[in-house]
Order: sequence, then structure tokens, then C-alpha cells
Amino acid sequence: MAKRRRPCREHYTVGWVCALPVELSAAQEMLDEEHNDLDHDPNDPNIYTLGRIGEHNVVIVCLPAGQTGTNSAAAVAVQMMSAFRSIRFCLMVGIGGGVPSLEADIHLGDVVVSSPHKQHGGVVQYDFGKATPSGFERTGFLNTPPKILLNAVAKLHANHIRGRYRLWEYLSKLNGLPTFTRENAGPDVLFAAEYDHEGGATCEQCSKEKVVERQSRGSKEVVIHYGAIASGNRVMRDGATRDKISSGLGSVLCFEMEAAGLMNSFPCLVIRGICDYADSHKNKRWQPYAAGTAAACAKEMLSVMPTAQVERSRTVDEIIRERDG
Repeated sequence: MAKRRRPCREHYTVGWVCALPVELSAAQEMLDEEHNDLDHDPNDPNIYTLGRIGEHNVVIVCLPAGQTGTNSAAAVAVQMMSAFRSIRFCLMVGIGGGVPSLEADIHLGDVVVSSPHKQHGGVVQYDFGKATPSGFERTGFLNTPPKILLNAVAKLHANHIRGRYRLWEYLSKLNGLPTFTRENAGPDVLFAAEYDHEGGATCEQCSKEKVVERQSRGSKEVVIHYGAIASGNRVMRDGATRDKISSGLGSVLCFEMEAAGLMNSFPCLVIRGICDYADSHKNKRWQPYAAGTAAACAKEMLSVMPTAQVERSRTVDEIIRERDG
């Protein structure tokens, strides 16, 4: 069997951005092969993990510790694209707060893939706009992912409808890390939207009478949802506000804090594992497992994308130069 040639910067075609160390750990575990670091540019503050998933060479980068949000995500991605000019698109992969509803039976550990929905291209920045006499008015519009990513979403969705999941195969790569197991995450409990957290790290003091009754899921069932994601610079941790904003946006599936910084600058797709319900009961117990399901879904997304098609597509650098004239 021929030995693979060590990749150089021009061979990396996929960018993968994480916001938290737990998300970075899950992403690193998805690599089929981890590459040695390249010579470091002293003017580049990012630290990269390089590797291969299938036939795709991938650059993984994490936001600086404690610096989440749309601006930080944009700064890190700009530097990554400058350092690796052959990148064709970016995946924003990590955790988010789910919006359970009658239309979307979202549970902890499920995954949301950003997809065009109603008037939104896949991601909407819910906290960007202006104050008017009639209330807050959102302004601006975020770009839709390029066709190469939307085609991959359609193929992945079709595979899942047919029951052809590879998610569990990829998620099993985390079995050696107990922190990332479903068993470590604890119970999946949804409280009524208007009921506020009463105390305790994991809601042990909250009223059981305020728990929303739902059909139970099997311990190994993860559902992939496709639709709009709300992004902003503040943490969403109130159930009533969550539902009000979601309703005003035409029903979003989750809230997160980085994607809006990327969508208008780079060809990008967002994949979020649900770690809480974006309400006052949020805690960190489900974060590792949700980071794992999101990373496994991203790996599955790359598995349906032909390498030749990715390499034939325009680089982010070419797209930006054409856009900026």
C-alpha cells in the first residue's frame, strides 16, 4: 500500500471551527488521521489541528478560551482562511440550545443542521437590528450556504430518511472517553417554558410538576433536524423569551453564539448538538455528548461529499476576491 504524501498548506480544503475545548476534543477524535503541525506563521495567533477525514484534508481551529461570540468567530475564521488559501468552505460545529415545539420534537443530544427555512438562509442573527417605536426591528440578511453544502445536506437528509445512518459508527470513536458518553449526560428533562430554575446544579430542587410530559426516546436514538438556527452575542437562557423570539422568526430550531459572524464572510454550514433547552435550567452536563453528536454528524456530512467535487469548487480566497472586486 502506497504511503500517503505529507500534505502541505495547499492540500487542505475544509475548515472546521469550534468555540469550546470540549467541541475541539470531539472534532479531533473524528479525524481518521492526524497530521503533524506545519511551520507556524508568527503573525498567526491561531493554533490548528490538521488531519484527514475520508479523503478530505481538514483544518480544525478553536476560538480562544473565554472569547466566544460572533466577533471572535469571525476573527479566527479570517485568520484561518488567510493561512490556508485552498479551503473551499467552513463547518461551524459544536453545541447549542434547542427549541422544542409541536413541530420539532427536539431532545438533548439531537443535532440541528442549518438549512434554508422560510425567509432565512439557514442562520438568522436575532439580536442585530434597531429600536423603533413599535419595538425591536431586525435588519440585515445572512447568506445561504453554497450549493456544494446544500447538496450535501440534501444527500445526508435523504440517507437519514432511508435509515442509512453512519452517526453511531462515527460516534463510537468517542467510546474511549467516558466524559462523552450518553450515560454521563444524565436525564433529559424539559420544563415548562414559563417555569424558572429554582436551585441546584442539575435542577434537583425544581418542581417535578413543571416537567413537560413527552414520549420517551430510546437511549441510543439521536434525531437530525434540518432548519433555521438563531445566532447572537448573548446567551439565551429564558424559556419564554426563547419561544417568543423563535415564533417571531418563523420557528428556529436552536440558539447559538458564533455562526452569524461567519455566514456573510465565508461559505459556511452550521451543525449544532443540543446540550440544553436555552432556558434557565441549562447546565453543562450534556455538553460533551452533544459536542460528540455534532462532530459525528459533521463527519457524516463530509462522507457524502465527493472529494473531486470539493476540489473543483472555488476556494474561499477566490470567492472573497471576486466579491470585493
